[in-house]
Amino acid sequence: MTETVDATRPNGPEAAPPTDWNRVFRPHAVAVLGATGRADSPMARPLRWLAERGFSGHVWPVNPKYDELAGLPCFASLDAVPGPVDLVLALVPAAHAPDAVRQAGAASAAAVVVFASGFAEVGTDGAELQHELVAAARESGVRVLGPNCQGIYYAPTRLFATFTAAADRPLRGSSGIAYVGQSGAVGGSVLDIAAEQGLDLTAWVSTGNQADVDLTEIGRYLAADPEISVLAVYAESVRDGAAYERLAAEAAAAGTSLVVLRSGRSGAGRRAAVSHTGAMLGDDTAFRLVSRRYGVVLVDDVEELLAAATVLRGQPRPAGRRIAAVSTSGGAGILAADRCEGHGLALPELAPETQDKLSRLVPAFGALANPVDVTAQLFNTGERAFGDVCSIVCADPSVDALLVLLTMVVGDEAADLAEDLTAAMSGSGVPCSVVWLAGQDRTTRARAILREAGIPVFSSIAVAARVAGALTPDRMPDTAPGRAPLPWLPEAADDLDPATDGGWALLDAIGVDTPASVHAGTAAEATDAARALAGAGGTVVMKAVAPGLEHKTEAGGVRLGVAAERAAAVFDELATTVASLAGVLVQQAVPGGVELLVGASGGRDGWPPVLTVGLGGTATEVHRDVATALAPITPGDAHALLRELRCWPLLAGHRGAPGVDVDAVVEAIVRVGAVVARRPDLAELEINPLIVGPTGAVAVDVLVATRTP
Repeated sequence: MTETVDATRPNGPEAAPPTDWNRVFRPHAVAVLGATGRADSPMARPLRWLAERGFSGHVWPVNPKYDELAGLPCFASLDAVPGPVDLVLALVPAAHAPDAVRQAGAASAAAVVVFASGFAEVGTDGAELQHELVAAARESGVRVLGPNCQGIYYAPTRLFATFTAAADRPLRGSSGIAYVGQSGAVGGSVLDIAAEQGLDLTAWVSTGNQADVDLTEIGRYLAADPEISVLAVYAESVRDGAAYERLAAEAAAAGTSLVVLRSGRSGAGRRAAVSHTGAMLGDDTAFRLVSRRYGVVLVDDVEELLAAATVLRGQPRPAGRRIAAVSTSGGAGILAADRCEGHGLALPELAPETQDKLSRLVPAFGALANPVDVTAQLFNTGERAFGDVCSIVCADPSVDALLVLLTMVVGDEAADLAEDLTAAMSGSGVPCSVVWLAGQDRTTRARAILREAGIPVFSSIAVAARVAGALTPDRMPDTAPGRAPLPWLPEAADDLDPATDGGWALLDAIGVDTPASVHAGTAAEATDAARALAGAGGTVVMKAVAPGLEHKTEAGGVRLGVAAERAAAVFDELATTVASLAGVLVQQAVPGGVELLVGASGGRDGWPPVLTVGLGGTATEVHRDVATALAPITPGDAHALLRELRCWPLLAGHRGAPGVDVDAVVEAIVRVGAVVARRPDLAELEINPLIVGPTGAVAVDVLVATRTP
């Protein structure tokens, strides 16, 4: 089977009928359409597993070539089945899949799983067949999972509606962890690795091409399932931002932890953007911000996905970003400290009273501050003191999480240590992870003891540090999601053409200060404007105006410090430098200050608008000192956003220098966020720079891009 692709649904998700997903995951009857008697075929697995592995409902094989399959009577067609059907497994070639969907609709089934490939992932003809498949589903009132998928496994009902080889394992348990993802191959790996680790998944779903049902819809059902405490998701694309946000919000409300591994986030997938803001942000910015808003854990590979799910299944989430390391090796502790700090984790020095308690257990040549090095000598005393060390460390008020690093503690001694650590962590309220730098064959029982207790075991310090960083809370907004109050904006801000005067009129309408400006179409007009704006002995700024001229400085279209007597000559220079000059904007000079960027990208594909603030000016993309948030934004959140910047000391006052008018910056940020949130026709709005002085903030350049809502 080829890898999955994401194809556009011809009728949209809103056209899907209401679906009773209980009929899919807890069916009373499953029909296997196209069941085969070839025991060596992967397509024989679903029928065999349903018949032999404890599914309590009816199983109806359907294939006119057989009278009996897997010890069950086989029927020539779906309409010959002697009872109602909830779920149909379509084990038929792609060309026959639309007809299979129609038959399922005639049998009043809730859903059809289409396993076949040969649809949108193979080109134009396949895409047309996929459209036909969805049209058949809409006509028949039945939902389609797939095509090009590997189906469903649901432990509570022993529903093996899949052919993945990973399900050939015993799979007798139910860990409380569910998985849903687009790729069948990645999904099979998740199911197999989880089982190998003793984590039999409670639910597993492969959504394939997502022609009809997508992973967010399945995810919402699973997140509400009382059998499930953690939902792990693999997404190759998230085409509907509103649907993803609904999944994240509902999971948070249900108390179900959501862990997401998303591919396709590289620079190759980024859209072209005319603004500095767009150039610095990837397509996944809104996805990351929505995830942060609802406490979704984002990871980078399959090992991290399962490790994070393990922690969230059996332990509390860290309350902060402070971690303590306890090691049997000083070197391992130092490596862990380096890796943890690289992922935004702090290793605070333990309190004096904590170190005093540790000194009674840890040899004098060990280390007590953090990392704590117990040394191998601790294990030569014959006492099980390692758990006591960990308990003392976790009781320190500066510790939010514990990372244990073990080297060559193996065999029975390793199992004893695992039991000791498990007992120590029980009820501690502090999550724990273990890195065991020893062969798995010599620590098998010990690793199993820890995993059974919900303590993940890594073989890599770097991976453990990444997971610890992903699990810790990020900055959260000071208001409930979507509740940021919009500031009052005049009606002109709603009705004005955003592109009027290149965006200057829009800034005036929303109350962002701008310098006095005059558009000059001739050299003589430029001279008159300069005299009016410069004042006695003053100067002005002159900026070229031309179609498609987005970045004036890079094009040589900006002149600073122009005296009135030179305005005509500068006009002529700009006419020579800039092609198709349509005039010059003559602006009053603004006193110097800190130059900031305030930009916003309008919402698209269901995602909320994204607001960006950062160090501005011509070197914005060099510094890349930016912070982002979803718009609209409150003043409190805008202030917090500014404090995230590396340049914050320049705003607050650095080395005795006076600070700038931060409140004026906050006001501008809030107003930009508000207008972009209110106007779907705004694709981008960027002020660069916003010059901030001791009093006031003035936008001296603006870029606006619009789109059809």
